[in-house]
Amino acid sequence: MNTAITRSRLRPRTALTAATALALAGSLAACGSSSGGSTSGGGAAGGGKAAAAAPADFTGKITADPTARKLLPKSVVKSGMLILGTTQVTGTAGLPHAGVVDGKEVGLDLDIRAAIAKKLGIKWQVENGTFQTIIPGVQSGKYQVGQGNFGVTKEREKVVDFATYLNDGQAFVGSKDVKVSHVKSLLDVCGLNVATTSGTTFQKLLTTSAPKCAAAGKKPYKVQYFSDTAPIYLGLQNGKVDAFFGPTLSQKVVVQKIKGTKFLGQVAQTPVGLVTAKKSPIAPAIQAAVNDLIKDGTYAKIFAKWKVGSSVISTSQLNPPATF
Repeated sequence: MNTAITRSRLRPRTALTAATALALAGSLAACGSSSGGSTSGGGAAGGGKAAAAAPADFTGKITADPTARKLLPKSVVKSGMLILGTTQVTGTAGLPHAGVVDGKEVGLDLDIRAAIAKKLGIKWQVENGTFQTIIPGVQSGKYQVGQGNFGVTKEREKVVDFATYLNDGQAFVGSKDVKVSHVKSLLDVCGLNVATTSGTTFQKLLTTSAPKCAAAGKKPYKVQYFSDTAPIYLGLQNGKVDAFFGPTLSQKVVVQKIKGTKFLGQVAQTPVGLVTAKKSPIAPAIQAAVNDLIKDGTYAKIFAKWKVGSSVISTSQLNPPATF
């Protein structure tokens, strides 16, 4: 493997630059995690570990779906609550998935889960974890549902079930000085210093594709892995990072917020879903709720609100075939 890995932090050139990057830093997706926070879909849920926060910014009239609700375990119907593990919402870089605007947690993922809650007639008890701990938490029973913009992969489908609700992609943002103008495949970033987050589909794609550069007679790319995005943004600005590999929807926001960056292109697209324990009846219930949202038009309105119509799905699936 020719991929060089470093976990060192990048030092900002100015305090202003550091403050800007930290303010914009959010969780990643698809991959990485970009949803999250302590918002309760369908109303505030008591008993959660997360602090109280503003409700999801979604006001559409949604009626409960008896068919979807019937699929839930009787214990859930009785309690009227599902425990959802997700990541903390911070800054605006996680938008359109999730972010904090004017002191309120808002975003596509928050609206979708609020709408699902109304379809199921339940409330979310939202508990914050990290991207790396959510799926293990679902496996252990700590959380009944997990949301972190998790892309469907073969490895993840071995340990959790997916109920899909959107498509997101894997895309590159480059520094203003990077000579590459457009990226269609990972071969286009050969020779570059690439940054991404650890434990994500981005890491998996970069790792498995690393030998292809040498096979094509090109200089291998070097990869720096980080646990958050702030040092990546700083690296793009100070020239220590040539390109950032992350979720397409959030990447298009990054180039609007971080000066001196440009969108280079998407190399793949992946279905994204809420995750549950294997064989849990909750996954089919969520799938049915999403499909009813699609049927009644609410789903399309949510995606139109966040201007991400290219990421809609025609139907929610349980454990669709993974491409990697």
